[in-house]
Amino acid sequence: MAALAAGIVLTTSPVAAGAALGDAGDRAAPARIAEWVVDLDATGLRDLLARGQVTSVGLVKAYQARIDAYERAYADQPGVNAIIRRDPTAIADAARLDAERRKGRIRGPLHGIPLLIKDNYDTADMPTSSGSLALRHWRTADDAEQVARLRAAGAIVIAKTNMHEFASGIETISSLGGQTRNPYDQTRNPGGSSGGTGAGVAAGFGAAGLGSDTCGSIRSPAAHNSLVGLRPSQGLSSRDGIAPLSDTQDVGGPMAKSVSDIALILDATAGYDPDDPSTKASIGRIPRTYTATLNDKALVDARIGVFTDYLSTSAPAQTTTALVRAAAGDMAAQGATIIDLPAQPALMSALDGSSVFADEVERDLNRYLAAPGSRFPRSLARLEPPADIVTLADIVTSGQVTPTVLQRLKERLGGSTAPQDGYRQRLARRTEAQHLLHELLRDNDLDALVYPAVSQQAAPIGQPQAGLRICPLAANTGFPALTIPAGFTPDGMPVGVELLGRPFSEPTLLGLAFDYEQATHHRRPPKSTPPLNP
Repeated sequence: MAALAAGIVLTTSPVAAGAALGDAGDRAAPARIAEWVVDLDATGLRDLLARGQVTSVGLVKAYQARIDAYERAYADQPGVNAIIRRDPTAIADAARLDAERRKGRIRGPLHGIPLLIKDNYDTADMPTSSGSLALRHWRTADDAEQVARLRAAGAIVIAKTNMHEFASGIETISSLGGQTRNPYDQTRNPGGSSGGTGAGVAAGFGAAGLGSDTCGSIRSPAAHNSLVGLRPSQGLSSRDGIAPLSDTQDVGGPMAKSVSDIALILDATAGYDPDDPSTKASIGRIPRTYTATLNDKALVDARIGVFTDYLSTSAPAQTTTALVRAAAGDMAAQGATIIDLPAQPALMSALDGSSVFADEVERDLNRYLAAPGSRFPRSLARLEPPADIVTLADIVTSGQVTPTVLQRLKERLGGSTAPQDGYRQRLARRTEAQHLLHELLRDNDLDALVYPAVSQQAAPIGQPQAGLRICPLAANTGFPALTIPAGFTPDGMPVGVELLGRPFSEPTLLGLAFDYEQATHHRRPPKSTPPLNP
């Protein structure tokens, strides 16, 4: 099999891609399927499945062929390295869903769509390791709630993706998975901590995927990989079965090629779950379907505030700032009123003092690790007392963690049992930030704020990633934020623009983003992972 595009000649041998992609029942030629899995979003694939032009087995095999071709080194590329492990049941699951379709049983729009899942989401059929060698044998009793809901909706888990280990970083490097690379330039990082999902979706290893976000971990990879990524309102979707970093800041949400795909995944995953008490806040605040909010006239008469505190004038950020300004101009051209907001020193100060994940990680991770039905090597649990369960202290003592993350975890040991005066002060500052953000939106009669998702393009691997001072605005307040492709830098690197709204305003944000997306069509697939030529 060979692929030729953008100067890349690929010769690999996931045997006979033609045979793999051209199973009986797939009416399209293998070359068409190979193009579809690169070019089309889940919404487009749904339509092909409905028309019988492709089967779910054909799609899974097409994605698997791309993982075979582009995951490891090929031609002059080092490889994307986005996958921790493949789901061994993906083909069988796809065949079962194809059989259901033939019998007229369609579970919903995601029926037969292959997805990627971040490695901190529980999966009963595969280990959940949070990217760590220390937890490479960790098994959970069941699926995370969002994974279970996606499977019930007919989605197929094709693989679990690499992440910055224990979600404790932004470049996506782990002791188990190594360094994930950005398919738009494989010398650069893909963002993080959900960079494996971001790079994997961008490279065409799955139609869409799930990430988690404590402070930018969905939105940063979405921005760096020309994807749409949603950090949902705190309480919109269950975190049950997602290995935590901070219970009061963590959320799980979708990353995809289009706004419409985000709506499809929300329809399957959002809503109350008794195993996550925060989701009680979602009752009565979820539309019948998020797809009904996808309106290409949504920007008409909308009021959007430019959050100028995040528009850096530094030389490395100038290109991103210009693209965000251009995005605001495009929104204005669609009928929105754009308002430049003055500096917000009180809000910025409250945000700077309101981060609590260092206080919460030991408490929350230990609670997760003690979940009934978890299976693990007893030798790991015996490293530190108590000897019958695994704790953060065991993981640190094992040393089986990438060095930079190991140091962060060491520094957080004892944080949850230390005197809590500082923690309570940070929580009070968070409440203050929430009030100030509510007032900013209300006093200016705004539907959303707009600003860069990350103020600088993806950095070369091995260099620190700048530009993430932006993440606390949504993360520390619990307000929803949606990142959308805004174009590319002169280096060919994607830039994302972010829209933030009031809690549970996802329908408004999706509508605004859909209108902008349909007017601009900024997303394009990476050249380093072109369609395979059977």
